[in-house]
Amino acid sequence: MTGKTSVELAEVRLKGLLLRGLEGDAAAYHAFLDELSRHVRAFLRKRLFRLQDEVEDIVQEILIAVHNGRHTYRSEQPLTAWVHAIARYKLADFLRGRARHEALNEPLDEESDLFAAAEDEAGEARRDLVKLLEDLPDKQRLPILHVKLQGLSVAETARITGLSQSAVKVGVHRGLKALAARIRGEL
Repeated sequence: MTGKTSVELAEVRLKGLLLRGLEGDAAAYHAFLDELSRHVRAFLRKRLFRLQDEVEDIVQEILIAVHNGRHTYRSEQPLTAWVHAIARYKLADFLRGRARHEALNEPLDEESDLFAAAEDEAGEARRDLVKLLEDLPDKQRLPILHVKLQGLSVAETARITGLSQSAVKVGVHRGLKALAARIRGEL
């Protein structure tokens, strides 16, 4: 017995498969994606227990993002953290899109809604922020989303987005400056 937990063993196994896959071993890469999909599916099923029908779509989105971003993975970094950052981003993207979709499909003819309490300010601020961020180019929007809203490091954000660390810092700075200008212009 090595004394490692099942999480540590999964990390070592998946990392080994990915690294062999990146070196050209197609069977190892296929095994990596297959095993990763099981882990991601379990992760999402725990968090989206009311949206089980959506889990498979999000799993596929995450796997596509992992595949498309595989060149950004650095072998000295934990694989779990890299995949988790991608999964959080894709899950947040999905939930944001779902909230927008549900808002567009809200029935307008329910009389009881007439006297419903006004939405809390945090919900309104969140919607306003999402709307403001949508107008920014990806080079600014993604660094702000990852660094400022999700709390990822500049290095993690650089790996996920494929931008350099300095481009992430510049994107945050310019994006925040553009948001401030838009807010001042709207007031």
